[in-house]
Amino acid sequence: MRHCSGRRLRAASCRPALALALFAALYGCDDGRPAATASDPAPAAQQDVCGGAATAIASLPRRSGAGIAEFGRVTVEGVVSAVYLDGLGGFFLQSADGEDDGDERTPEGVFVEARGTALRPKSGERLRVSGKWSRSDDRAAATWALRDVERIEACGSGSAPRLELTRPPEDWSRLSGMYVHVPGPVVLSGNESLLRFGELTIAFGDQRLYAATEVARPGPQARRAENENRQRSLVVDDGRDGEYPRSLWQLPVPVSAQAPYRVGSQLRGLEGVIDHRLGRWRLQLARPIVAVEQAPRPAAPARAEDGLRIASFNVLNFFNGDGSGGGFPTDRGAASRELQQRQRNKLVAAMRQLDADVLALMEIENDGYDSGSAILELADALAPPPRGKESVWRAVQPAGLDRLGADVISVGLLYRADRVEPVGAAYTLDSGPFDSDSRMPLAQAFRPLSGEGRPFLVVVNHFKSKGGCADANEANVDKGDGQACYNAVRRDSAERLAQWLASDPAGIGAGAALILGDLNAYRREDPVRVLTGQGYRDVLAGQAPEDAPPPHSYVYQGQAGLLDHALAGSDLAARVLGAGVWAINADELPEFAYDGDSRSGRRLYAAEPWRSSDHDPVWVDIQP
Repeated sequence: MRHCSGRRLRAASCRPALALALFAALYGCDDGRPAATASDPAPAAQQDVCGGAATAIASLPRRSGAGIAEFGRVTVEGVVSAVYLDGLGGFFLQSADGEDDGDERTPEGVFVEARGTALRPKSGERLRVSGKWSRSDDRAAATWALRDVERIEACGSGSAPRLELTRPPEDWSRLSGMYVHVPGPVVLSGNESLLRFGELTIAFGDQRLYAATEVARPGPQARRAENENRQRSLVVDDGRDGEYPRSLWQLPVPVSAQAPYRVGSQLRGLEGVIDHRLGRWRLQLARPIVAVEQAPRPAAPARAEDGLRIASFNVLNFFNGDGSGGGFPTDRGAASRELQQRQRNKLVAAMRQLDADVLALMEIENDGYDSGSAILELADALAPPPRGKESVWRAVQPAGLDRLGADVISVGLLYRADRVEPVGAAYTLDSGPFDSDSRMPLAQAFRPLSGEGRPFLVVVNHFKSKGGCADANEANVDKGDGQACYNAVRRDSAERLAQWLASDPAGIGAGAALILGDLNAYRREDPVRVLTGQGYRDVLAGQAPEDAPPPHSYVYQGQAGLLDHALAGSDLAARVLGAGVWAINADELPEFAYDGDSRSGRRLYAAEPWRSSDHDPVWVDIQP
């Protein structure tokens, strides 16, 4: 068959008059099934018989304003390309070979809503359908479809073109309702809805999708990058409604620890119909995916020889109830003690393999530093102390404070007392945007117990998120530049943090600081550029091999980016031996998390690092 390999789909190569493919075995009209189902119409007029006058599928209008726009009753005739009566509640009809209009700008397929009808059409049947052509404002429905069907006539059998799609079209709407084959490989860029809705997000090309402001400056450049992401991506759907389907018929092998369907995997052999619903262009699969090359789970990063390791870890709302086994559910986090123990076991497995000397934490319960607090439970679990003695892991407590701010979550610091020792008191900042919006930072100087013993300052942060936009004031509304809402708060947080650290609060030299944590800003956004503009070096940049993709710590709606940063002052940057992101979480299915079994009904839990959080941990090795 001819291939569509260019970015522009040419009518001459993609919609030839000769048959390109036959969808299935051909079915005749003498199989005993009813010819019409929506009603028992009067004897058909001449224009209602098979082969009579009909509206060309390509001529159906597909643009209008918001709401439901109806264009009256039409009659179309074509070949059934795929059937989803028990899922989407209808089937796709496509212009038969030799009957297309030869115009690459007009789609040759249509979705026919036929939920509840007795007719069970099969691929390859030729049908004549009369109904209302309309646009729906129901996001779950096909944007454009033939609805309120009055008459369906079986007109024998036929064949329709199958387009070979090796590159994305310039405009997906030109393929609406048409059957395509994607030979691949294509990159799995988003998997968060696989078990819940049977969906995967794929990206054409050799790389996953990256958040626009991860790779481009906010504003026009970011908007261009976002448009390119939309054009390169496609949601691969299972053709069904509902949540957590019992079977994932579309997968070549079931989900398991050996086949985790991590982001970055490569897919081959996808077939189905291009469809638009829920605001996205989709490939409604008609056959199972032929093959998936599973992206491997990475081993723990090796420590630099004679180095000291500092790491940051977002612990995904680690709450421990009342600290004595009760008090569940809490404001956030696990809903029961059993689930909380599973969460703790996954975090501990990851942290032990990460083998850090200092751990900067985000999203830890803000319940103090006494026995029974969440942070001390985590410390004791990392290295259970001998009876009557203190754990080798210690928590940093800011002087004079029993809590760090008023939020239910806070940042925290753990350190190994057998490898480093605190220098002076811990410091925090509670002015400006801190506590009211961004969480209060926590800074502590440490001295290594080996090597030259040069001190360094660890500063853990958690800036205001991009959520809750409806409550944003004028300064913080989404400006449409790619940075989402509350960018002003995050930028102010970065500016005040830099000013504070420039005053050298620990007295060891302003250049000895390492800024860690979830800044809720991608690499090209204002908060990060504020800090790098003040001389802080992004130690994660340039650490990956030249042919490797850039590091990321988070995946949102199929787009990866770095929200968790490691920015070193000039003196500390010179001591960096290595740095990176351990990709154990963001690329994993959410159902591998501690509570994934309760959501999906599948037994995927294991006390292992995978999906111990939704953010990946960041590590930095320095000379002691």
